[in-house]
Amino acid sequence: MKIFAALLAGLLIIGLNIGRADDTTNAAPAKVTHVDGKEAGKLVAKGDVTVIDIRTPSEFAGGHIAGATNINFRANNFSEQIEKLDRDKTYLVHCAVGGRSTSSLPKFEKFGFKHIIHLDGGIKAWEAAGNPVEKK
Repeated sequence: MKIFAALLAGLLIIGLNIGRADDTTNAAPAKVTHVDGKEAGKLVAKGDVTVIDIRTPSEFAGGHIAGATNINFRANNFSEQIEKLDRDKTYLVHCAVGGRSTSSLPKFEKFGFKHIIHLDGGIKAWEAAGNPVEKK
């Protein structure tokens, strides 16, 4: 009986620790704000955001927001790259027209980012608002 009680107590402790092992699932959800191309241009001009462009490297090379970091949504290590970012910074996330970046938002939330700004309409909306793009 003592062995059974010890095993049960051990399993209970292991179960509690497993729940704590992934602290990203218990993080408060990210505050996600949606902006259009014009508002995104103002935020970038003020230096209030770090831009994350999640398009492919070839799309990025064809034209991107100056200073943007390219993290390919379709890459096998996308989650690992996102997880390395500073969760306390404010990020402006975009893709070409908004599909991939919208799909990426749950990953930012999962990893406990504080504030994500989504560029609705992606780089196309950025350009339509008259904002400049830089080519690599």
